Amino acid sequence: MPDACLIFACLVPWGPARAQNQAADDLKGKIFDARMTKQTFAGGLKFCNELDGKHFYFQARDRVLDLEEYHRSLENLAKQQVFNPEKHKPWTEQDAAERWDQVQKQAASDQANCQLVASLPALEKQLNELDKKASTPAEKN
Repeated sequence: MPDACLIFACLVPWGPARAQNQAADDLKGKIFDARMTKQTFAGGLKFCNELDGKHFYFQARDRVLDLEEYHRSLENLAKQQVFNPEKHKPWTEQDAAERWDQVQKQAASDQANCQLVASLPALEKQLNELDKKASTPAEKN
């Protein structure tokens, strides 16, 4: 029994440090994600003020498209059975519905990407503050 108490006593002081390390690791993960998004979504970042969930970044033309207008265009393509080069056949209502689902998800993703990159300075500041707090107790000892 005394061995168990000794082990427990040795583990107790590490509780706050472990929580602080976990918080730092979480922040580092978010910072990494934000930096990667900044690189991979570089073309869309200049349009972040427009990427509000109702618009999406159309990389092929380096521009932002309105979801509702795009939806109407998809419906017209299906109605007129315009050739769909991706599927090598005319557009169908199912093709249009599938593409509509994709661009809605893309609009949400684009908005989230912009928010993540915008949060990068605050995340880096939080990590710096956390690092300062972690180094301060070590310097006192």
